[in-house]
Amino acid sequence: MPSDTSASGTPPTTYRDLLRNREFVGLYASFTLTVAASTLSGFALGTLVNQQTKSPFLTAVSMYGATFATVLGALTLMSVADGSRPRRTLVALQCVSLVGVAAQAVPGLPLTARFGLLLVLGFFQSLGTGTRMGLLSEVVPTSAYALARSLMNITSGGMAILGYAIGAVLLRYLSPQEVFAVATALTGGGLIIVAVTVRERSIRPTRRPGLLQTWTTNIELFSHSGQRALLLNLWVPNGLIVGCEALFLSYAPHHAGVFLAAGSAGMLLGDLAVGRLFTAELRRRYAFALRLLLAAPYLLFAVHPPVLVATAAVFIASAGFAATLPLQEQLLELTPDPVRGQVQGVESAGRMTWQGIGAAIAGGIAQHFTAGTAITCVAAVSIAITVFSRPFVVRARAVRVQAANA
Repeated sequence: MPSDTSASGTPPTTYRDLLRNREFVGLYASFTLTVAASTLSGFALGTLVNQQTKSPFLTAVSMYGATFATVLGALTLMSVADGSRPRRTLVALQCVSLVGVAAQAVPGLPLTARFGLLLVLGFFQSLGTGTRMGLLSEVVPTSAYALARSLMNITSGGMAILGYAIGAVLLRYLSPQEVFAVATALTGGGLIIVAVTVRERSIRPTRRPGLLQTWTTNIELFSHSGQRALLLNLWVPNGLIVGCEALFLSYAPHHAGVFLAAGSAGMLLGDLAVGRLFTAELRRRYAFALRLLLAAPYLLFAVHPPVLVATAAVFIASAGFAATLPLQEQLLELTPDPVRGQVQGVESAGRMTWQGIGAAIAGGIAQHFTAGTAITCVAAVSIAITVFSRPFVVRARAVRVQAANA
């Protein structure tokens, strides 16, 4: 069960305070390398598929296809995230990821096999995320959870910037298979760090993970109206905007790396401001505006703006991804301690799955219309869902306040 005090007796209030926690540093460093490896391998695979097929739909799915399988993990074995040996579970899942990324580096591997690997990696990635987030909620105090997630989100954005930039450079001199080999090395580094820094959490209750336990917790989760509303807003608007990003290679092949890097930079800035500079009350107050900001700038793609304008729009819009922080805080507050890992894993798996769905929807529209038209349509739907679902999010907040005052 998370505590409200750090090892030193004072809750962390800055990123520097968090980095004094050895276990958090281990989870954080491993996460950093994992994101870097995922970014490189995704960009390499998207480039490879685009070169071989020239299909916007297949290119979009190849970059985000692993997200389709995350829902399988959420529906079947996500209860392993709350097992009594989370460190051992995380190490084992990291080993599976290492093997999967290494297999992508095999020269001449058919595209069907590569897509099959994406699905396998997505399944185990969802379990790993749930386990990692469950450990995070125990390694750091509850009061520092948003700060820790903010730092990890910032790092994700920063590593994505570097990953896309470095990936673009590497692909000028290396083949996609050789870039996969670099991603394999990074994945191996993350595995080693977890193994030597994170300890087992003996305070966890003994539970037997499996299909029945997973389904029992999921039924309880989705029967709660407040949690359903929060999950909807964490999943769908974000996923649709990721669908916009999945069309960058089709929209402007020579500037896709710039757009992707701008998006990652905007996400980094948003998470830094919202997670570090905003209070919990400010985060909740501006959550709706941030969700609108996430989609509105993409409407400019209807008029095919100049590259600099489009880049600025992507940068500004991506700051809206920081809306996930207040929503995740609310979800954590509504979640019982014994199932925090599974619930966070389900939240992450659903968000990633909707990224794949968003990419498929956007890619499908782009098959029949232009990429710019598809981006505009998907962004408009994201705005509509955010607006119409707002009353349910407000109601979830009211339920949380009532429970706290009871």
